[in-house]
Amino acid sequence: MSHAVEIQNLVYRVKKAFTLQDLSLKVPTGSIYGFLGPNGSGKTTTIRLLLGLLRPASGSITVLGHPIPADAPGALRRIGYVPEAPHLDPTMSVTEAIWFHSRFYPTWDAVWAGRLVKDFELDPKRLFGKLSKGQKGKLMILLALAQRPELLVLDEPTDGLDPVVRRDMLSAVLDYVSQHDATVFISSHLIHELERICDWVGVMDNGRLVADVEMERFKTGMKRLKVSHGPANTSALPFRVLTRTPVGSNGSEMWLVRDWSPEMAPSVAAAGGELQQIIDLDLEDGFVELLRSFRVPKTTEVTNV
Repeated sequence: MSHAVEIQNLVYRVKKAFTLQDLSLKVPTGSIYGFLGPNGSGKTTTIRLLLGLLRPASGSITVLGHPIPADAPGALRRIGYVPEAPHLDPTMSVTEAIWFHSRFYPTWDAVWAGRLVKDFELDPKRLFGKLSKGQKGKLMILLALAQRPELLVLDEPTDGLDPVVRRDMLSAVLDYVSQHDATVFISSHLIHELERICDWVGVMDNGRLVADVEMERFKTGMKRLKVSHGPANTSALPFRVLTRTPVGSNGSEMWLVRDWSPEMAPSVAAAGGELQQIIDLDLEDGFVELLRSFRVPKTTEVTNV
């Protein structure tokens, strides 16, 4: 499997305020990679590092085969980037912003840019500073897509937008990906939104990567199990027990587990326990429970599956 982004053993420090600690992740080429995490977990810092906007203390970053930051210009020519906060000159009109942006990219598709202006219902003469938040978001997506990038890096692109605008923007991204086999690295806290579009997910917390896994495996592998007479030591089980909480007074417990699959059910009985119930989790529940368990010291290791 080839990878559009490879980060190995990355360390980045902001004095004593924040540290990215030994971060390693890979974004498969052609995938839509959802980058999840609470505010302050390190998502935007990671994005700025992979774009060469920040320099790491140690570790390596490769984007589309280019070492970063050594050859950031080579990579950036092939990347479409939508930052968390729009950064265009507020005195530029929509048409002027498109013209200015197009000068930097020989791959610019003026025909498609014009079509997106109509599809997004943008007024070509309206100043950027006078656009609504949703219109600004649409223009930023347009600028990223019209340069025909191999990699789209989207940092909270739909934050604060209404559902109709979010759907329009994501539809344009998905159309582009399906036509050009591009890779998307998207940071968002809108978990259900990512669940619909992503085929890979990374979860950050406090500067560490908690999970790096295919979306389907993440969703199907996180479960709650109700178990009675569970063994004191669960290390021999074929799945990971992240937390175990007593339920009632009859020796039953609720286990939060990951890396689960249905054929593992008999292993509970083989270890001396009785599996009473299997409870499915949606992506948001799995995300919340994973973060909760990660903050318990014994479960702080990073797992790549």
